[in-house]
Amino acid sequence: MPSKDGEGLTDEEILHEAMQKILHTIEEGIHVVDVEGRSILYNRAMENIEGLSAEEVLGKHLLEVFPSWTAADSTLLTAIDTGRTVDLRRQSYLNLKKKRISTVNTTFPIFKGSRIIGAVEIAKNYTEVNKLSERIIDLQQKLIDPPRPGFSKPRSYTFDMLIGRHPLYLEAIDRAHKAARSDSSVLIEGETGTGKELFAQSIHNEGTRGKQPIIAINCAAMPDTLLESILFGTSRGSYTGAEDRPGLFEQANGGTLFLDEINSMSLALQAKILRALQEGYIRRVGGLRDVVVDVRIIAASNEPLHAMMKAGSFRKDLYYRLDVINITIPPLRERKDDIPLLTEHFLGHFNRKMGKEVWMLSQELQEAFREYGWIGNIRELQNVLESAMSMVNDEHVLGKEHLTPHLDILPSCRAPAKANGSALSGGFAGDLGGYLEDVERRLIYEALDACASNVSRAARRLGISRQSLQYKMKRYGI
Repeated sequence: MPSKDGEGLTDEEILHEAMQKILHTIEEGIHVVDVEGRSILYNRAMENIEGLSAEEVLGKHLLEVFPSWTAADSTLLTAIDTGRTVDLRRQSYLNLKKKRISTVNTTFPIFKGSRIIGAVEIAKNYTEVNKLSERIIDLQQKLIDPPRPGFSKPRSYTFDMLIGRHPLYLEAIDRAHKAARSDSSVLIEGETGTGKELFAQSIHNEGTRGKQPIIAINCAAMPDTLLESILFGTSRGSYTGAEDRPGLFEQANGGTLFLDEINSMSLALQAKILRALQEGYIRRVGGLRDVVVDVRIIAASNEPLHAMMKAGSFRKDLYYRLDVINITIPPLRERKDDIPLLTEHFLGHFNRKMGKEVWMLSQELQEAFREYGWIGNIRELQNVLESAMSMVNDEHVLGKEHLTPHLDILPSCRAPAKANGSALSGGFAGDLGGYLEDVERRLIYEALDACASNVSRAARRLGISRQSLQYKMKRYGI
């Protein structure tokens, strides 16, 4: 016999009360119907999503509540009819108050033994997200269309804007030139701030598609649901209020689609990208028609995709589709000889922009720039110089007094490194450059020894690219 608490409630009654609290406080909409399609549960979140009260829905058949629907339009009726779960189905439709809503629904049948007795739907509200995706698509289209008088298109980058003389950087530029003469997919790898989009635009502009659009999207900047709508577009269905909008695949037709930070894309969306590449066509969200597209893909990642693939966080089939031509951009700390060139370029740029006449950096600042780690790479260097130039009055030399106080670029602002580990053992004889080279050489030997002389594994262990390690091994005669 069920036990009772001090107030006389049974365990079943307590459980029922708890379930009611949960169902009416969670953010997801919950809608349950019986096997006939009549609503028997409709929580508050679903009321807010669809703009209806429970009284308007409970006890009524779905097609009575939504008279413009057919049975095929309803995931609940589909689950009852087929006995199968409808997973992550996007729906966009007009509710009874003529407001367009967009949801992503998971719907599954309810069984008692082998008999279906109803269905439950869990809905997430993406109405505002969907509106945002449509605005982004519209804005992107305006960037492609011919500019109106008085307006100009965003700046387009070419190879002559890539600044550097370091062998690793020149090797990356050489591979990019060769990629421009091909129509194969390109994977550009490099840390944040190394200039991956500059390489992507240069490849596009020098190639045979240069007169067609290049469309860029940062895959890490938005959730998957929004990103899917932006990439594939939306379609007006027979019962929906969605607008017909081409996605970025269609907008880039004949040209190039640049997928930045593709390493942040979910496995589910990776599968849809792979299908578009394999089949040569896409289908808009909510649409029934396949749209043929001719798009070259240039992807970029700020993490090593090969390692992510090995770890199972990136699809193997998509990786091999993208990694036809691989370009690895070295970080700024691995090509410090290029810092004076980049500094000179940015000084000239900001002189023109700000009306200043700064000729050079102070000797102290030059040395500090060379020793600094530049975690943010070229982008960080550019931002530091812009900030410092803003503090200049009529001086011609940029010095430490112009830097933002919180920056730790100057050696006096940084804590001294602690010797730790076998590679840092041994005395310091006053030659910092030689000492650091000796440390680097020993770290490389240790990594190669630990990885049985496998260069790729040793590079991953050291956190640098394979090309960088090969260059250093050649430099040190290893």
